Amino acid sequence: MGELSSQEPLLLKKDDEFDYLRKTPFLVSSTKFILKLVMWVIFITWAAFIFLLPTKFTNEIFGTIVGATKGSIFRTAGSTSLLFSFPIIMIAFLAIILLVVSGEDQPQIKKAGKGPTFRLWTFPVLVDGPFGVVTAAEMIGVIIFSVYIVWAVVMYSIQNVDILSLYHLPDMKERSAKLLELTGLRFGFIGLICLAFLFLPVARGSVLLRAIDIPFEHATRYHVWLGHLTMAIFSLHGLFYIIGWAIQGRLLEELVGWKNIGIANLPGVISLLAGLLMWVTSLPGVRRKNFELFFYTHQLYVVFVVFLALHVGDFVFMMAGAGIFLFMLDRFLRFFQSRKTVDILSATCFPCGTVELVISKPANLHYNALGWIFLQIRELSCLQWHPFSVSSSPLDGKHHLAILIKVLGDWTEKLKGNILNLSVEESETEPLLLHNRKITASVEGPYGHESPYHLTYENLILVAGGIGISPFLAILSDILHRINDSSPCLPRNILIVWAIKNSDELPLLETVDMEAICPLFSDKLNLEIQTYVTRESQPSLEEGKTPKAMHHSSISPGFKGCRMSGLVGTGHVVWSGLYVIVSTIGFVITVALLDIFYINPFNITYWWYKGLLLIGCMTASILIFGGFVIALWHLWERKTSSKEEPQDATKKADILQQKEASLHSNFGEARYVNNIRYGQRPDFQEIFGSHAKSWGSVDIGVIVCGPPTLQSSVAKECRSQNLKRRGHQAIFHFNSHSFDL
Repeated sequence: MGELSSQEPLLLKKDDEFDYLRKTPFLVSSTKFILKLVMWVIFITWAAFIFLLPTKFTNEIFGTIVGATKGSIFRTAGSTSLLFSFPIIMIAFLAIILLVVSGEDQPQIKKAGKGPTFRLWTFPVLVDGPFGVVTAAEMIGVIIFSVYIVWAVVMYSIQNVDILSLYHLPDMKERSAKLLELTGLRFGFIGLICLAFLFLPVARGSVLLRAIDIPFEHATRYHVWLGHLTMAIFSLHGLFYIIGWAIQGRLLEELVGWKNIGIANLPGVISLLAGLLMWVTSLPGVRRKNFELFFYTHQLYVVFVVFLALHVGDFVFMMAGAGIFLFMLDRFLRFFQSRKTVDILSATCFPCGTVELVISKPANLHYNALGWIFLQIRELSCLQWHPFSVSSSPLDGKHHLAILIKVLGDWTEKLKGNILNLSVEESETEPLLLHNRKITASVEGPYGHESPYHLTYENLILVAGGIGISPFLAILSDILHRINDSSPCLPRNILIVWAIKNSDELPLLETVDMEAICPLFSDKLNLEIQTYVTRESQPSLEEGKTPKAMHHSSISPGFKGCRMSGLVGTGHVVWSGLYVIVSTIGFVITVALLDIFYINPFNITYWWYKGLLLIGCMTASILIFGGFVIALWHLWERKTSSKEEPQDATKKADILQQKEASLHSNFGEARYVNNIRYGQRPDFQEIFGSHAKSWGSVDIGVIVCGPPTLQSSVAKECRSQNLKRRGHQAIFHFNSHSFDL
């Protein structure tokens, strides 16, 4: 760093350091506080009820509430919905109001004068092992879940012994079989409680995730953890029953049994088999070797859910119904967004085996520099979707976003081949024919953090491995734009640590034209880049030669006005909120009409049939009521987008000119330090230690994007630095921006 580190950035003056931030009106801030408080009260009350349900006292309260409410038109299913599903739906409604009230909030920037503070969600506790990197907040969640499982098993086991004495079974064999059945029943209930949480994290555009700012790449980890736990418990549920039936000599009879009143066993067997198949193919060894097998077998979740409803009936199913319903809402909306084809404004192949795609999007579809999208290229596969982090800042332009794709497997290799082939054809084809040369893409997203947390740290260390530099290019561009526009932005010192295998990846840094974004940015921002080329011991002879280093192939397919669809849960908050609210109200109306005009008059009592009708009501309410909102949303989007069309041709030309300029004009005198070290790997202990001393008693945001081994190394050093911290020293805040499905 040297002298560059000690320079005082001129972004903000000391005497009015935070005056440029718009203060949140008191009414808005107080409303947000009340909404959050109510949401937490509802959640804690609901969680406490579930936690204490194994006790006799809470179980009696449960029975009393069911007895008092089962006389309604919704019967017992309404009672269980009220206790188990309604609180989640209520929190979702409040989350919608919270998001609407918040609007485009300014980042929560800590006021000057406050020292560094520890945060549970950025302090790594576990850095190795099957869970990967686990923060203190995540560890608390794991411990609470573990304590609940142990507590419930112990309490139910005690109750089972008491219940067994009521049967007066003299035969030890019969008593053992009955005890196994009772134990299996208890594990089934515990599994349903876990299932109530299982689908919540994979609703990518869920208002719940947006309200608590959990990005989908983190939520996916929680789904994986919950999936292992849920299937382990359901497996025990089935195993105890199988052993008990085998002892009694009626195993086959029970397995194929399908009771009309009570639990239908055969649907349960089918549901469990579907779940086991998903579980086995999702194990890390299988998933990494054959991702397509994992992906296709995971579509069996439909079989799992439908046959679970047939197995337990409507009132038991509604113990986990809220999470499943919210997931169905998100899945239906994603289906609509993914049907639309999207224009690729430009496609560029770099010599290092990286592809850059610039994708057209509507101006009203917002994202931040920490965003992700799912991409499908129909010329390659109509079924495969791949996640990529954005490499552009939303401030680069309202009408596009960019992603960088590393060529690593068959799909990416085919994509590169298509672009190279089209590039050759484009050079040999008349301009009027180029509109027929295209790549057909579909996009889901954008997803990611609701708030740009990278703007809340004065000091940033960005650690990237290979193509992991992609989101940091977006972050860097975002910060430079904000500095240039005097927008809310705290970062003053940025260190980028980039580990790459070969030096041909170095030109990726030049896709961000820093001087064009913010002239003389070095007067306002201390930027240092440390690049580690691990597989080369010295610079190559061609390094530094611009034409060779930046030789690339690119195409500019014809622009036909096909932008990304804004029909996504992370899109317009009012429309997405209306979609959830109207669909939920529609579900209640549909169930009420079914009860009033069919179930109650005709005395429908078959459990499995009522479970099937409940799934039908969920589906119908989403198709009819949710579909109506989506249709209106789509019309609004078309009307809004039509106002942009006269400018599209100009915007598209500007975008392409900017990309070409950034690829060819960035090799002048760099206004930042880039130390390139060959044959070395980053020494995080030395890097973090030296910058902690240089930057002083501050919060240092550490964001890592790369393979699990890199994440573990960085998290381990953050934890080490924080644990040995003395007095007024820096605190390192670990943040992962890596998607490892």
